[in-house]
Amino acid sequence: MQQSRMMKDRIISAVKNFANSINSGSKVVADMSELVEVTTKLSHSRFDYWACLIRTEYFSALRESAPPKRKVSSKPKELITWLDLISWDGYRREKALRVLSGPAPNTFLFYLAIRRFNDWVPQVRGAARAKLPEIAKSTDPKYVAEALCITLSNWTSWGRIEEGDKEILLQIICEKEIAESLRTKLISSASGPMSSLFSQLGRTPILDGKIDEIASLAVQPSVRAKAYRSLFEGRIVWIEGRKWGWTDIRHCESKLAPIVAQRDQETRIPLLVLLKRSSEDRSSIVRRVSAQFLIQEL
Repeated sequence: MQQSRMMKDRIISAVKNFANSINSGSKVVADMSELVEVTTKLSHSRFDYWACLIRTEYFSALRESAPPKRKVSSKPKELITWLDLISWDGYRREKALRVLSGPAPNTFLFYLAIRRFNDWVPQVRGAARAKLPEIAKSTDPKYVAEALCITLSNWTSWGRIEEGDKEILLQIICEKEIAESLRTKLISSASGPMSSLFSQLGRTPILDGKIDEIASLAVQPSVRAKAYRSLFEGRIVWIEGRKWGWTDIRHCESKLAPIVAQRDQETRIPLLVLLKRSSEDRSSIVRRVSAQFLIQEL
């Protein structure tokens, strides 16, 4: 609790310093290095909370530090920053996407741009569609891969993202360096929803020919189990979304049911080899998959 409060205080301080530097009247571009350093350390599991806090503090600080209005003929030039991606003003969010250039400074700020695919303003979603591939291309592949991991874990709950937007993200995933970063994260991560990420990455060809390696080397047992299951079945299965379905139409009872999709995989490893390797795995989760398919084959 104390650590969370300390982090909150650091974020508020960094945001206010950044806002003050914008309204300082200096001709030097505002320095956001402190803000980048702080947001790099944020927990992505609480993204909505941190984004809401930053938005509130940033635009409040901008108003408070703004110089007094004078009667001048020319309007002062407006500085658009990465934080305008979470502005309350849809016009400002759209403008931020269209004018920002160069790499995203870290994972958190790149994820702010990705989240515009679920924006409630159609024009903002259109701007994201047009600009995100360009931003991703110039950003550090590690930041892009980490932001995509968060996205793939959540996008089935995004009600406004369109199929074309998903295709853009899948194309970004297939970029060579980003694909390599994602595969490395799948294998080396000791925590996080990596098994869900494995399924979502199965939409693309970046796991083709790599599933055997993931089954052998992944740190998380659930990822190894998912990889072995894909090798046994010759396919990767993922949840495409959810839809309401009747459980009892007489009493008008229904629930959200998952929409499952799949992509076939060619497995060249003999069944007996797969059974032997998976049955010798150090985790009971993986050995259970082996036993299931042994019984099925018998």
